[in-house]
Amino acid sequence: MKRDKSVNVFGEELVMCGDNPVTGFFRDGKCNTCSDDVGSHTVCIEATREFLEYSRFRGNDLSTPVPAFGFKGLRPGDSWCLCASRWLEAHENNMAPKVHLTRTHIKALDIVPLELLKQYAVDLN
Repeated sequence: MKRDKSVNVFGEELVMCGDNPVTGFFRDGKCNTCSDDVGSHTVCIEATREFLEYSRFRGNDLSTPVPAFGFKGLRPGDSWCLCASRWLEAHENNMAPKVHLTRTHIKALDIVPLELLKQYAVDLN
């Protein structure tokens, strides 16, 4: 798999999203992507209890540990590379978590407008 260029929504070098637990389509801690990443795991979120419950309700349980895959489960405050379409869906249902724009891959903009992401940014001055 050939990775797309590691660039954030500002056209700068993509910053690490999370390594505890390790996140990303490539499990490299960054929201890197490629053509094989059908879900576009490109939006770096800060998990909340409300979002984790919403995601579980929508069929994507991110909080339950899965030891067979070395996944300890997310807790509120954890950072995670979320599918851009799942983030947009959560937004449409008033459940979107905050995002780290410097950690969000530019490919997320194929699905979510930058102005919308900015409304949820935790890393804008």
